[in-house]
Amino acid sequence: MDEVKQLIEDIQKKKLKPIYFLMGEEPYYIDRISEFIDQNVLSDDEKGFNQMVIYGRDASIDEIVSNAKRFPMMAEYQVVIVKEAQDLSRTIEQLADYAKNPQPSTILVLNYKYKTIDKRKTLYKTLQKTGVVFESKKLYENQVADWIRRVLSPKDYTISPKAAQMLVEFLGTELSKINNELEKLQILLPKGAQITPEHIEENIGISKDFNNFELRKAIGERDVFKVQRIVKYFGDNPKDNPMVVTVSLLFNYFSQLLQLHGLTDKSPRNVASALKINPYFVNEYLTAMRNYSMKHVSYSISLLREFDVKGKGVGANAVPQGDLLKELLAKIMA
Repeated sequence: MDEVKQLIEDIQKKKLKPIYFLMGEEPYYIDRISEFIDQNVLSDDEKGFNQMVIYGRDASIDEIVSNAKRFPMMAEYQVVIVKEAQDLSRTIEQLADYAKNPQPSTILVLNYKYKTIDKRKTLYKTLQKTGVVFESKKLYENQVADWIRRVLSPKDYTISPKAAQMLVEFLGTELSKINNELEKLQILLPKGAQITPEHIEENIGISKDFNNFELRKAIGERDVFKVQRIVKYFGDNPKDNPMVVTVSLLFNYFSQLLQLHGLTDKSPRNVASALKINPYFVNEYLTAMRNYSMKHVSYSISLLREFDVKGKGVGANAVPQGDLLKELLAKIMA
């Protein structure tokens, strides 16, 4: 995020490069940087003759280079934005010749999503000298809640740890999806508000009481009654609560508990650092560790592997996933 901030600041100060090659698995920052260039390099009057958008599937490298070599009309720069540039992956290396001597009055932006170019080849090495190569890497799940807080902070909003975790568990790590939901909440809530689980439930449709976050917590506390209620809800709403997601999250959870058992230093700060979790949740993990021995945690991990296969239809074709989940959790909590 610091790299993105620096890029934006340089563009604002008109410290412009002739080529911006934006690549990587996470499209969110690729879109944000491209949009910022689109909206801020040229004035509205200049855009008519000097800004164009090209789609990778509809163009060749030769056509892109031809447009990039044009001179601007009554403006200092022209901007050429190539969207879906990953569709040119087979021929993208041909851009190297232009990258060696780019048109200084052209700002060429390539949105190369979900992929990266070969860093050993000429194009990448040349772009590092003459332009900007930005790689937008996908965040790990344990990094997303912190990203949510950092996105909200300059907009004068905060979010509770549980609400942030609910968003991550329901929407995954795709930042664009999460940002869309955050923007909806910012329209509904006043500046300075804290986003709570109740806001998430009321406006996004994620149950604050019946979700994987609450299931994990109930398992850790050995709260059999609460686990049964959540599993029943999951069984009644299988499309919103697929077993494969629940098993995957529980597998990660028990793997963390196994790691916790092995820690010599179980101070809250060290646990949060080692398990890569928010310090807010450390006590929940310590409670679960006391409730499940290392041997039982290892047994639970083997059960999760077994039921992951069954949940995908191997050896349990006729068994409803809700029933499989009940059986799995009954064995884990036995």
